[in-house]
Amino acid sequence: MSVLRGSSILMTGGTGSFGKAFLRYALDELDPTRVVIFSRDELKQYEVRQAFDNDPRLRWFIGDVRDRHRLTRAMHGVDYVVHAAALKQVDTAEYNPFEFVQTNIAGSQNVVEAAIDSGVKKVVALSTDKASSPINLYGATKLVADKLFVSANHYAAAYPTRFSVVRYGNVMGSRGSVVPFFRQLAEEGKPLPITHREMTRFWITLEAAVKFVVDSFDKMNGGELYVPRIPSMRIMDLVEAVAPGSETYEMGIRPGEKLHEEMIAADDAHRTLRFADRYLVQPTIAEWGYTPPEGGEPVDEKFNYRSDNNDQWLSTQELRSMLGIEV
Repeated sequence: MSVLRGSSILMTGGTGSFGKAFLRYALDELDPTRVVIFSRDELKQYEVRQAFDNDPRLRWFIGDVRDRHRLTRAMHGVDYVVHAAALKQVDTAEYNPFEFVQTNIAGSQNVVEAAIDSGVKKVVALSTDKASSPINLYGATKLVADKLFVSANHYAAAYPTRFSVVRYGNVMGSRGSVVPFFRQLAEEGKPLPITHREMTRFWITLEAAVKFVVDSFDKMNGGELYVPRIPSMRIMDLVEAVAPGSETYEMGIRPGEKLHEEMIAADDAHRTLRFADRYLVQPTIAEWGYTPPEGGEPVDEKFNYRSDNNDQWLSTQELRSMLGIEV
């Protein structure tokens, strides 16, 4: 039974693709006393309220993670927090770097401090593959946010609040997914733009991402960075799955984009444990009393977790099945 069952949960950035999937799972499976959605867009909140038929267990807070006082008010009486709010577009970050710093870094620190002051039990922050060996500003801000949440356990050592991070790659069906874009172009008979024919990506469904986060609340003691063991896919296999026979052309890798995704860097191998469904990157300094969980197997000292050296791959047919495509 999940620790989230029958509890009070707050989610920052709760109107995005992950947020809506998490809300559905929580309301259907976890029987929460209430779920607080904390986000800054009133239109999206209105749309999600309608989608969930104004479920009386849902509470709606307009607010920005840059506002610590508003966060503290929203977290009053909350047991668990999912921190999903972030600015995420890579190219936008390069034009507006300090905006990303204020939301992704300063906003994350506000979540930390509000959670401690409000007596929250556990916080899980959502990270991204781009935080591993970052080459763009967005990834750099998320790496700092990851560090803030792990180190927050030092601030909270004398308090009940504990913090952990979940990092995963591309979410199938999320906003901005390439799948509907490819399908639209194929229906119009237009060629599909490919950044690079050798490109690979990690692949996870929204439902799997939600369950992984929920399971992480159950497993965490504070300070863990969890990475799911998920399959990779080749971009050309995705093209064949979505739009078989379509013409393609290479447009080149965009600024700040990697040819292959990485979720655990080689420099972190010495503190990484392998479990059946996940990897656990342990904190570098853990003076709040962290102890490694049982059952983890240390990875090889040269290990790194990238989408091109993965031991799990999705075939074209498996991609079609996951996407619900019939050919």
